[in-house]
Amino acid sequence: MDILLNQRIQKSQYIYTYAYNSEDAPLCHMEMRALFDTHTQGKILKTDVDFDPGRSPFIKEHIEVLFEGNDLQDLYSQLHLINLQDETFKVLFVKINDQTGPDKVEYDEKRQIERDTGMHITGQLDMRDPDIIFGLVPYEGRWYLGIYKKAESVWLKHVKKPREYSTALSTRTARAIANIAVPEPAGKKAIDPCCGIGTVLVEALSMGINIDGRDINPLVVQGSRENIQHFGLTGNVTLGAIADVQEHYDATIIDLPYNLYTNATPEDQLVILKHARHFTKKLVVVTIENIDHMITQAGFTVKDRCIAKKGKASAFSREILVCE
Repeated sequence: MDILLNQRIQKSQYIYTYAYNSEDAPLCHMEMRALFDTHTQGKILKTDVDFDPGRSPFIKEHIEVLFEGNDLQDLYSQLHLINLQDETFKVLFVKINDQTGPDKVEYDEKRQIERDTGMHITGQLDMRDPDIIFGLVPYEGRWYLGIYKKAESVWLKHVKKPREYSTALSTRTARAIANIAVPEPAGKKAIDPCCGIGTVLVEALSMGINIDGRDINPLVVQGSRENIQHFGLTGNVTLGAIADVQEHYDATIIDLPYNLYTNATPEDQLVILKHARHFTKKLVVVTIENIDHMITQAGFTVKDRCIAKKGKASAFSREILVCE
């Protein structure tokens, strides 16, 4: 694709759209804060951060902005700069469910805008299998067009595991937690020292996060290894107590053992947190009860938090704490 680069927006910009229900909103927004260092209650975000949309369980799509305009005519006046030569294309008006006011466009109008936009692009239209998809979206009173990429829901492939626990985190929650703990994997190393059946490990490893697993239960260690191998991933899972961790980690994820299915006491939980303080900079804790006093006693400070529910109809919920 030949575009006059000196005519493009100088600083790269990206637009992400999100899909989540009311129960998932707090976790989604926490992930957004971790990934993009911004807080929004909406389902669309413009940022200069380039992020693979398939990493997030909430991102629907990603647009790398090429052109922007005050209105459609302003945008159209720039599209002569695109010369696709032999490549085919189509234009997709991105659907945002919660757009209001001037940004809200009904179905028939969207289709007409797609056709009109395509008429201003030099290239061969192909609605079925185009070489390039251009995403078009109104946002905060301006119009944007860029290269469109749909998120692949990789985490859905991990729902069915050879080894499963009824109390394990959902794959959606585990994937978001891995992103919150390690938003930028390059050069970072993480650990899940109470990894259980390996739900977090599978999601983290599938995103290229360098993470170790550990647990004191030999049965779940073996189960975790089987789950990792089942999905064609490679990871290090060792048998042992958190007290024996010697290496230093940039981030630690702990889904605290609790009394529903283990014999862990509050004292046991505090010991786990205190041990983590010795080998990690950042701690993401999952708990079913308030443990703020333990966090303080262990030498951490809570930087962010949210509530994540097991499912829509479930009364069982967990609190997720980001600590440093």
